[in-house]
Amino acid sequence: MAEENNQETEKKSPVKLILMIVGGITLMGAGIGVGILMGGGSDTDPSAEISQIIEKKENPQEANKEDEENQEEASAECAEEEKDEEGNCPSGPKKIPKITPEEEIFTTTYYEFPGNFTANLKGSKKFLQVSVGVSTQYDEQVMVNVESHQLALRSEILTIMSEFSSEDIAGKEGKYNLAEALKEGINKILMKVEGFGGIENVHFTSFVVQ
Repeated sequence: MAEENNQETEKKSPVKLILMIVGGITLMGAGIGVGILMGGGSDTDPSAEISQIIEKKENPQEANKEDEENQEEASAECAEEEKDEEGNCPSGPKKIPKITPEEEIFTTTYYEFPGNFTANLKGSKKFLQVSVGVSTQYDEQVMVNVESHQLALRSEILTIMSEFSSEDIAGKEGKYNLAEALKEGINKILMKVEGFGGIENVHFTSFVVQ
């Protein structure tokens, strides 16, 4: 009887051993599956991450270099005004702002002679009637001189007007030529009596040919 029990035990032991091995493998597979699900399926190596952290601590210069590179990439983005309608940066070269020196601006002073100037045109029965103003960017002394010598200046203006024909004053170019002649005549008188001209432009506030 003892021999029969031993034989039955020997027969049952391999079956039991196989069941235990299969069960163990099943439990290991389930554990691995749960681990993958909880870990999000990532294959990150914890030892590699620890090594990177240690390396950054040991080499702070390398970490700062990485931060600077990231900042340079961010600053490489285009300016807000260069973006298109969809807010994207245009392809190709970027605009470079041009630095220009500030332009110095002067105040312009005007003076209009009272009344009109009427003179016969050269070689014609027609006459020209104009209202004349002058301007300068010099100081106020220029206009003080103009007003002080108004009599001489009015005579010079009438003389110059009488030297132009109706053809000479025709069109925009004709009016410009007359204005330039008057400017030269006015400055000539001022230079003679004051030693300085200063009139930079002559303007017509009315211009009538009859």
